[in-house]
Amino acid sequence: MSKMQNILKKYFLPYQLKWLNDESAIKIWQKSRRIGATYIQSYEDVKDCMLKKVPSVWFSSADESAAREYITYCEQWVSLFDIAAKSVGNVVIDSDKDIKALVIEFSNGTKIHALSSNPKAFRSKGGKVVLDEFAHHNDQDELWKAARPCVTWGYPIRILSTHNGQSCRFFKFIQEVENGRLNWSLHTTSIQLAVDEGLVDKILQKKVTEEDKQLWLDEQRSNCFDEYTWLQEYCCIAIDETSAFLPYDLISSCEADDILKSLDNVKGDIYVGMDIGRKKDLTVIWVLEFLEKIKYTRMLKILEKTPFHIQEEVLNSILKHKNLRRCYIDTTGLGMQLAESAQRRFGKYRVESVTFSGKVKEELAYNLRTNFEDKTVYIPSEHNIREDLHSVRRVTTAAGNIRFDVENSDVNGHADRFWALALALYAAKSSVGPIHIATRNRREMYKLTRYY
Repeated sequence: MSKMQNILKKYFLPYQLKWLNDESAIKIWQKSRRIGATYIQSYEDVKDCMLKKVPSVWFSSADESAAREYITYCEQWVSLFDIAAKSVGNVVIDSDKDIKALVIEFSNGTKIHALSSNPKAFRSKGGKVVLDEFAHHNDQDELWKAARPCVTWGYPIRILSTHNGQSCRFFKFIQEVENGRLNWSLHTTSIQLAVDEGLVDKILQKKVTEEDKQLWLDEQRSNCFDEYTWLQEYCCIAIDETSAFLPYDLISSCEADDILKSLDNVKGDIYVGMDIGRKKDLTVIWVLEFLEKIKYTRMLKILEKTPFHIQEEVLNSILKHKNLRRCYIDTTGLGMQLAESAQRRFGKYRVESVTFSGKVKEELAYNLRTNFEDKTVYIPSEHNIREDLHSVRRVTTAAGNIRFDVENSDVNGHADRFWALALALYAAKSSVGPIHIATRNRREMYKLTRYY
């Protein structure tokens, strides 16, 4: 077995070798983070230079640290192959535009250049082009226009990236390839595929069980903070974040740790929203404390497949709090009886029923988003809450009506947390505050009586 074959067997996994063995003119790789894509690409580039398949390699990544990591990989392969080559460091390749590149020179005259993401760096260059983390470049359109002519003489193009939404050129490239409108070679490697083909074994440097693999995947997912990161960075799924009514960054800006507490310790006014379910959906009771124009989540009750008499007991234990000012209850489907019972016990001015018509949901939803934009509400930093809030999509129908749909997610319910919070926030908005009763003296009362 040759030295090169030994290296392939020792250093690379099946999905990496599949990429390496594909000699298509243009190949594109939608991939998970940290699976060794740049690693295998550096091997291919050193090999192409060693065999003088290309006069030069022009590598560009989204930042300088990635370019340096790539050059380090290349230096490793140069050393393993014992090739006559030298790394000459940061070299000015265009003094007029002040463009520099990390360069490795081979004795046969070929070179590897690791460039910045500046599109101008590719102007007037020729040879093999590698666009690493292409979806995360600042100006993909200009970068592509500058890089594409470099291969006019038949040299290959390599495009590798994780996803970064559906509006960028990388995602459009993938769509065009999948629809058969671009004759490029497409590779897709999710984190699940990489694990199936030995990634965890390589990381842990031992043979692992299927249970070990799943535990490792679960840990990676839980450390992602949100589903958006997990899907795009690891699962090769581009997310259309523009369609989310509450984007992740807006939700996270209003998250706080350790804000839930016993209502016995609450001093400010209390506002409650309740979205009611029974079999399929959840019943969610969201409790806010109003302090200095800010609404803090103090209690969140999630009731799944809970009998109504128990739901009523839980609600009543909250509504009897002396600081309760207003509660809004969704009575669209199953909640009418529960709302009427609460109104009889606590009063119609403290408990109000809400029927979810299109206009009502629109008003509730936009009031909720305004609170997030103004940073006047704080919620617990929890995965299920975050995903539930993010699952709502604003859709305009053909008739011009606005509808709020729910995207599939791994969280139980049907945006029930979203609507419970929306009801609680609207209860706080609608409230006129505590009612103060003032008495009048007898003379004033006599005048009023005579007047009427």
